[in-house]
Amino acid sequence: MDSALSDPHNDSAEAGGPTNGTTRPPSTPEGIALAYGSLLLMALLPIFFGALRSVRCARGKNASDMPETITSRDAARFPIIASCTLLGLYLFFKVYFPNKSYTGSVLKTWKTQKSKKGKTAAIQNPPARDSQRVPFEIFSQEYINLLLSMYFFVLGILALSHTISPFMNKFFPANFPNRQYQLLFTQGSGESKEEIINYEFDTKDLVCLGLSSIVGVWYLLRKHWIANNLFGLAFSLNGVELLHLNNVSTGCILLGGLFIYDVFWVFGTNVMVTVAKSFEAPIKLVFPQDLLEKGLEADNFAMLGLGDIVIPGIFIALLLRFDISLKKNTHTYFYTSFAAYIFGLGLTIFIMHIFKHAQPALLYLVPACIGFPVLVALAKGEVTEMFSYEESNSKDPVAVTEPKEGTEASTSKGLEKKEK
Repeated sequence: MDSALSDPHNDSAEAGGPTNGTTRPPSTPEGIALAYGSLLLMALLPIFFGALRSVRCARGKNASDMPETITSRDAARFPIIASCTLLGLYLFFKVYFPNKSYTGSVLKTWKTQKSKKGKTAAIQNPPARDSQRVPFEIFSQEYINLLLSMYFFVLGILALSHTISPFMNKFFPANFPNRQYQLLFTQGSGESKEEIINYEFDTKDLVCLGLSSIVGVWYLLRKHWIANNLFGLAFSLNGVELLHLNNVSTGCILLGGLFIYDVFWVFGTNVMVTVAKSFEAPIKLVFPQDLLEKGLEADNFAMLGLGDIVIPGIFIALLLRFDISLKKNTHTYFYTSFAAYIFGLGLTIFIMHIFKHAQPALLYLVPACIGFPVLVALAKGEVTEMFSYEESNSKDPVAVTEPKEGTEASTSKGLEKKEK
C-alpha cells in the first residue's frame, strides 16, 4: 500500500528516484501550485462523497455493496500485513529485476569462458553493474507490470462502474428500457445449498460498465495519468464507502499503527518511494507539475498514495455516522475531521515543498484527524459517547447502537424508519 506524498523528480536524489543522466527543467511556481492544489482536491472528493455514501450503503442488496467491518484485531494486524506486503514488493522489484544489459553481459562472458575451456567455468571478472548485483533475471519487469495492469484493468472497471452508477442514473430518460438481471452462484444442493455470489444489476449498470470499460482500455493501452486518476478516485471512494470501522477506538488503533508504518517506511528506508515508482498500477493519484508547459503530455508528476485517502477517509466516515447517531441534526464531528484532513494534507504539501523530500502524509494526517475531533468532544463533554459508539450489525446501516440508550434505542430507530 503506497502511503506517501512525493514529487518523484524533485526528490529523486534523496528518495532513490530514477535518474537518466538528464536534468529536468524546474517546475514553475504556477505549475507546482496547480499540481498540489489538484492533488488536495482529488483527495477530498472521494472522502466527502464516500462518507455520504457509507451512510446509505445497503447491507443486504448485493454482495458487492455489503460493507466490510474492520474490528480492533484487524486494525492491529493491518500495519504488519501491509509492511510484509510492501517489503515483499520491494524485494521483488529490486532483487528479481536486475539490469538486462548486465545479465546479458554475464551470460555472454560465461559462454565465452565455457567455449575456451571446454567445460563450465566460473566467471572470474564479471562486467561491472550500476545497481545491485544479482546473478539471474528470473522474471521480466515488463511482464509482471503487464499482469498487474490486467488485474487492475478488471478491478478498476468494476470500481469505476460502481462509482458512477448513482450519478449516471440521473441522466437516463424516464422511458429508458431498464431490465433486471441476477448473477447467482450457489454451492451444494437441497437443504445444504449455500449462496456464494448473489449480484443483482440492471441495464443501467451495464451501460455504466461499458463506459468504464472505455476508460479501462485507455489505461491499459496508454497508462495515461488521467485514466490512472479515474481508477484511483474510484478505488478511494469505494474504499471509504465499503470499509467500515466498528468503533472510534478501532479507528484510533488503525490510524496509530499506520502512523508508525508510514513514518518508518518513508523516513527509515527508501522502500515506500521505490515501490511507488516501480509499481505501474493505479494505487496513487498523480498530477503533472509541467501541465501548463506540456499540456496533457506532461510527465513531471507529483503523487499521493491512495492509503493517505482511504485510511483517514474511513475514520471520517465513521464520525459522520456517529454524528447521525446523536440525532442532533448537526455534522460537527464530520466537518471537524474533514477540516482537519485539509489542514494535515496541506501541512504535508508545505513540508515536502520546503525540504524537497517525500513525506509520510499520515505523520501529519493522523494527529489532525484524531486530535481535532477529540478536542471538540472534550469541549462538548461527549468523549464518553464518542468512544462508546458502536456500529450495529443490523441490515440497515443507519440503524446504529446509541452511545447511551443501547440496543433498545437502535431497534426503535429501525422501526421508525420502517413506518416512514
